[in-house]
Amino acid sequence: MTTHNDDVDWDRWPVADYLRENYREVHPSDAAVIAHHSAFYRRFPRGAIARSVELGAGPNLYPLILASGASRKIDAVEAGASNVAYLQDQICHRLDASWLPFHALCRRLNPDVPATLAGALAHVNVVHADVRTLPPGSYELASMHFVAEGATEDFAEFADFCRTFVRTVEPGGHLVAAFMENMPTHRIGPASRWPGCPVSPATVTEVFTPLTRDLDVTHIDTDPTLPDYGDSGMVLLTGVAEAVLGHWSGRH
Repeated sequence: MTTHNDDVDWDRWPVADYLRENYREVHPSDAAVIAHHSAFYRRFPRGAIARSVELGAGPNLYPLILASGASRKIDAVEAGASNVAYLQDQICHRLDASWLPFHALCRRLNPDVPATLAGALAHVNVVHADVRTLPPGSYELASMHFVAEGATEDFAEFADFCRTFVRTVEPGGHLVAAFMENMPTHRIGPASRWPGCPVSPATVTEVFTPLTRDLDVTHIDTDPTLPDYGDSGMVLLTGVAEAVLGHWSGRH
């Protein structure tokens, strides 16, 4: 049977395992994403974006750090309780030192990023919500990292998730995203299994072309320093949202 987003208990996302496997150091693929996204964010003057959103933020802080150079307010929207708890703990109480090298790289590539990690995350508001409930056109900029292709095994639902991503910004709003390429259903930690929807630069381009203009899709090769989840690298995207009709269509 095909696993859909609503079949999964996202409150049980294995935060500690996920961070240990992926974010305790800056891997080459992280550095490549940060370099790509920093070039995107350098287009904007410091604080030029009043409100931006990170869809499905998870426990990954570097997209929030990147956005802090341009955004006065960043909503980190996340449905999973364990991820929300981690984000709130990081922003309100204590910061894991492992994020300091990520902040240093983001700031080196974009000096508009605040000088301290705490200063960068001071822009962030954690929102415990399903991204499908966000009102359309609420933001000037939307960011999404390793979410749509990891939320379902169904390509049509992946495409719906991408449509929801575009619709969160006003027409003419800016988009930046990263996807795992050819990510199958995979294991994190010793036991937990999570959905994957294999996508490629071609399929990402196919989904986003009707929704955007100024679309740019690029590829990063697989990173041998990361766990072998079965993926073949990453797909990176920037674009400008066109008006999108319709809404998330739910399960198929």
